[in-house]
Amino acid sequence: GLWLVCKNREIIDRHHAKIYGKASIGDPPMSVPHLDTRIINGKKELLFGPYAGFNTKFLKNGSFFDFPLSVRANNCIPMLQAGIDNVPLTIYLIKQILMTDRQRMKKLNMFIPNAEFEDWKAMFAGQRVQIIKKDAQGRGSLQFGTEVVTSQDGSLAALLGASPGASTVVNIMLQVLERCFGDKMNSNDWRDKLSQMVPSYKCSLEDNITHFNERRSKTAQTLQMPFCAI
Repeated sequence: GLWLVCKNREIIDRHHAKIYGKASIGDPPMSVPHLDTRIINGKKELLFGPYAGFNTKFLKNGSFFDFPLSVRANNCIPMLQAGIDNVPLTIYLIKQILMTDRQRMKKLNMFIPNAEFEDWKAMFAGQRVQIIKKDAQGRGSLQFGTEVVTSQDGSLAALLGASPGASTVVNIMLQVLERCFGDKMNSNDWRDKLSQMVPSYKCSLEDNITHFNERRSKTAQTLQMPFCAI
């Protein structure tokens, strides 16, 4: 995605958090703007965004032919269906791509009114490839979450879709372990270790309220937050 990166070290040093705003009326949830302090190559930086970008590479340093060469007879229709079902999103992305740096700065000024154009520059922070797969009806559907893909023998695993956050990363790693190390996951040693690391693993907190309250109370204690049992 494309971000505005601060060039003024004095401004960067005054910020120490990730601060979310609200998406503009009609914009998709994934466009929620935020001011984000990041440590990049050991150096503190300040970013604002995200802004949508577009190219035909599947990797940041890939080939511009990645997307054209991926088009097949069996995936043309699902891609077209996904586009038809997401016309407002498509229009939003086109508008984002056509934005100038001055227009991007106006978005930042809605968040920080006194931000100066000279203190920021637009930069690409990474490359995201959106997943399109068939739904239960066989139509192409645009996916906004993450999806783990593994080879049949479990020797290779990849994560597709959105960048994982703290709320999804544990579940993602458990999926990788289950698919790539199925035999070891069934051993007593691995199960004992997993139960220590993830006490709720293979236990439905929705069906077991007692276990749910135990986990919440320990989490609240660690975070020094008040706790009230359900």
